[in-house]
Amino acid sequence: MSFVGYALSCEEHGARALVEQAQAAEQAGFDGLWISDHFHPWNDAQGQAPFVWSVIGAIAQVTEHVPLTTAVTCPTVRIHPAIIAQAAATSATMLPGRFQLGVGSGEALNEHVLGDGWPATEVRLEMLEEAVAVIRELWRGGTVNHRGRHYTVDRARLYSLPAEPPPVYVSGFGPAAVRLAARIGDGYCGVAPDADLLHLFDEAGGADRPKQGSLKVCWAEDEADARKTVHALWPNSALPGELSQELPTPTHFEQASALVTEEMAAASAVCGPDVERHVRAIQEYFDAGYTEVFVTQIGSDQSGFFDFYRREILPRFR
Repeated sequence: MSFVGYALSCEEHGARALVEQAQAAEQAGFDGLWISDHFHPWNDAQGQAPFVWSVIGAIAQVTEHVPLTTAVTCPTVRIHPAIIAQAAATSATMLPGRFQLGVGSGEALNEHVLGDGWPATEVRLEMLEEAVAVIRELWRGGTVNHRGRHYTVDRARLYSLPAEPPPVYVSGFGPAAVRLAARIGDGYCGVAPDADLLHLFDEAGGADRPKQGSLKVCWAEDEADARKTVHALWPNSALPGELSQELPTPTHFEQASALVTEEMAAASAVCGPDVERHVRAIQEYFDAGYTEVFVTQIGSDQSGFFDFYRREILPRFR
């Protein structure tokens, strides 16, 4: 049996819709949930960015057994790691045994909002490593004093803790980040079926740990409609290089995405109703080495997507 989950997009849906989708995903037979953490959407067409920790609390009340991973939270600039430690601990008490804290080095899109400078990549990775250490120290209980290079914690203690601390999964898109993920993470998060990166994670010490990957699809009865939807809502997925980490506002992403054609955007997602294309896209992630794959449906037709996957796709991975 292969683990196929659903990825909730906080950039594209409001809080109530996300809670409804989480419940629908469990009822459709998905094995777990991912949920993104954004202050801004990538562009105004996506149009949403609810506070993820409030949404997680509501999801805990309407689901019964599916695990949930933040994919991913940045605990370094916009929110101090001590606050993330408290938020994640509380979430774990509401989702006992089924909450994972996914973390990453973040994007300027979300992290610049308090006026802090956006550090270079190597500094962000250094901050992430220290942040995870702070979080884990607070999860042990007791009073914590920390004087690090990037963070200070003064006589802080978390009183509401789960019976066991949740696993920490770490995302990484380049070799340095993947090595860091293997060094400090209980699992790995990625967004591309890149077998080389997963092999590097294993070689760096991550072998036998969970590896979660996500892909975007746009199910629709008509492929042409699906392609238009992807181009309208997620042209940023086709932007190359480090732009997704460096551009600071949705307006900048819209300006860069003006260069993305419909063909380019559609290449970043599975479009339409072809069962075999959806199955092949998911299998490609498993073949690359992922142990869990999470699928995001682009667009408003969530009910049609859930029905399609319940009938046609999920049974192929059972």
